[in-house]
Amino acid sequence: MPDFFLNMAGMERVLLSIAFILIAAAVSRWQDSDLEKDLFIATFRSFIQLIAIGYVLELVFEIDTPVFTVGILLIMTLTAGRTTARRAKGTPHAQTISLLAIGAGTAMTLALLVALGVFAFVPKDIIPIGGMILGTSMTTATLVITRLSSDFHDQRDLIESKLALGATGRQASLTQFQRTIKSALTPIIDTTKTVGLIKLPGAMTGMILAGASPLEAVQLQIIVMYMLVGAATFTGLIAAWLTYRQFFTPMHQLVLE
Repeated sequence: MPDFFLNMAGMERVLLSIAFILIAAAVSRWQDSDLEKDLFIATFRSFIQLIAIGYVLELVFEIDTPVFTVGILLIMTLTAGRTTARRAKGTPHAQTISLLAIGAGTAMTLALLVALGVFAFVPKDIIPIGGMILGTSMTTATLVITRLSSDFHDQRDLIESKLALGATGRQASLTQFQRTIKSALTPIIDTTKTVGLIKLPGAMTGMILAGASPLEAVQLQIIVMYMLVGAATFTGLIAAWLTYRQFFTPMHQLVLE
């Protein structure tokens, strides 16, 4: 049986941390925000999912086979793509766009990390790093697809006016394209600018709590921050390019449902 369940002190800390969920639910109830059900469902699902992935990762780490590593990354990518697609229901082919953008952005980032020798292609490195990259890519793709689609609908008259004057679809939607990319990447860029001044990020905090020296933790955190900026940029640009193409015909006509 894993140490997680044998370590009663660890279990006690986990159970005590649920107090934050109970407090949040109480505040939601007090303010009639109606978030209690979502909070409890999220808490239960996260607990079960994390325990399950813990068992799976222990098995994969022991086997240390590239096939299993790639398989887990593909499952994570499919899940991320479906999550983003559900948020972007107003965009044609949202499922395909999400999978391509998230998958390509993640693959490019991981390939670069391995090619440069930053990380070895072994499960204990690639799966945790891939998970962080996928999380960032999913958030970026969701922001880009939903924002760009919304802008096309809200600013239809402006875009059609530019098309009527002879602009191509790309030229007519350039403002929306640029604004969407900037909006999606601003959070991670601002986080990178202020890291260490406002907060200690997760990777660094985790290493320090695990007993690593602060300087070792800083080194890993720098790598993580830079790779996430790269992943967000790759994914954001791919998602924006694929999304804008769904709203124009080959003859540069705007198509909105």
